[in-house]
Amino acid sequence: MTTKIRQMTKKLAVLSAILMLATGMLTGCGQAKAEQTTVRVGALKGPTSMGLLFLQEEAQNGESEGQYEFSMMTAADELLPLMVKGELDIALLPANVAGVLYQKTNGGITVIDINTLGVLYMVSGDTSIGSVEDLKGKTIYLTGKGTTPDYVLQYVLQENGIAVGSADGGCTLEYKSEATEVAAVLAENPDAIGLLPQPFVTAACMQNEALAVVLDMNEQWEAVQGSAGSRLVTGVTVVRNEFLKENEAAVKTFLKEHQESAQRINEDAAKGAQLAVEAGIVAKEPIAQKAIPECNITYIAGSEMKQALSGYLQVLYDQNPEAVGGALPGDDFYYE
Repeated sequence: MTTKIRQMTKKLAVLSAILMLATGMLTGCGQAKAEQTTVRVGALKGPTSMGLLFLQEEAQNGESEGQYEFSMMTAADELLPLMVKGELDIALLPANVAGVLYQKTNGGITVIDINTLGVLYMVSGDTSIGSVEDLKGKTIYLTGKGTTPDYVLQYVLQENGIAVGSADGGCTLEYKSEATEVAAVLAENPDAIGLLPQPFVTAACMQNEALAVVLDMNEQWEAVQGSAGSRLVTGVTVVRNEFLKENEAAVKTFLKEHQESAQRINEDAAKGAQLAVEAGIVAKEPIAQKAIPECNITYIAGSEMKQALSGYLQVLYDQNPEAVGGALPGDDFYYE
C-alpha cells in the first residue's frame, strides 16, 4: 500500500511540474504580447490607404503579427502635425507631401515603401482622343492649380511639346476645387475632357456609359520618362526616425504585413471592396470592386523604391521646388 502511495505521489509531482511549466509558458506568451510595441499608423481615405485594409482587419481581430493602432484622415494636413509631434509613428502620405514633411522635420522621417502608383486618368466621351497629341486645342478640366495632378499633366504636356494656355496649338486647363466638380462637368457634357483620380474615374464611367478612359497617365508618364526609371507615384509610407531607431523590428514586421495586405487586395477585389466601403473610402461596393484593379495599389521598397520616387520628386521640383518642401530630400530619405 505504501508503495502505491509513493507511486501516486510521484505521478502527482510530475503532473504538477508539467502544469506549472505550461502555465509559465502561457504567462510568458501573454507578457510578450502585452509588451509588444504598438505601432500608431495614420492614413488618408483613398487609394493610398486601400493596401492597409486587410492588415487593419487582421489587427482588429487580433490576428496580425504586429500590434497596431490605425487612424484614418481625410486630408494630409491632419496627418502632418501628428507626425511632427510624435503622436503617429508611421503615416501613408502623398509622395510630394512626404518630401515636405522631411524638410519640416529636418530629415526626421524616412520613406519605407511606395504604396500606390499613379491613379490619374483622362476621362471623356470624345472618341477622337487616343494620344496626348489629340489634346491640342482642347480644354481639360482638373482639380487644384499647383497640386500634383496639375504638375503631372503639365509635365506630360510639356514633354510632348504641347503648350498650356496657348491659342496656337496648345490647350487650356480649367481648374476646379474638387474631383466631384470635374465629374459634374463630364456628366453634363460627355465630350468634355477631365483628369480624374480613382475611384472617381470608375464612378463617373459607371454613372454615364458615354464616358471612358481615353488616356492612362501612368503610361504617358513612363512614355516620356523612357529609361530614366522614374514612376508616377501617388502614395508612400513614412516612419519617424526616432521610432525606427528604437523599434526597427516592429517596423520590419509592419513592412512584411503591409506587403501581404497590398497583395491580398489585388488578389481579392471583392473582399477589398467590402472593406473599402466599411472604412468609408468608397460609397458602394460595385464601384470599389471595379476601381481597385485600376488604383495601382502596390508595395515597392529598397533601391527600386528610391529610383522610382527620386525621379518623380525631381520632376515636381523642376516645376516648383515648394511642391516637395523647397529642396530635394537627401539619400537618408530612403530606407534601404
